[in-house]
Amino acid sequence: MPDSRRTSTNGAAPPVEPESEPAAADERSTARLISDLPRLIVDLVQDELAALKKEISARIARLGIGAGLIAGAAFVGFFALAVFVAAAVIALSLVLPAWAAALIVVGGLLLVAAILAAIGARTLKKKTGPDATHDARGDG
Repeated sequence: MPDSRRTSTNGAAPPVEPESEPAAADERSTARLISDLPRLIVDLVQDELAALKKEISARIARLGIGAGLIAGAAFVGFFALAVFVAAAVIALSLVLPAWAAALIVVGGLLLVAAILAAIGARTLKKKTGPDATHDARGDG
């Protein structure tokens, strides 16, 4: 029977690739992958948790900075409002005695405070959440 292998130009036969054990190699790699699976899953979960911690820390830092800036703005706004009230008293004192101007401004501020308090109380008294659901069905 003639040799079916090709020969190279120098007359030597090309190297023959081993055809033996492809099934055993597949089984070994599958078995290795299956045995590595728990470790890989643990590593993946740990990496995801580390990334989540890092992301949450960054968000909390941003929230803290934002809250600090808002508090600073409220602080400056409070003093701006105080200066505005003082300016209103001074403006009214041009046409009225200073004590009368101050009383009028205080009265106006108390009126605004009373209106805001009434609106806030009415908002709090409105039924929301589970209690409103029970009342609508006639349960409560």
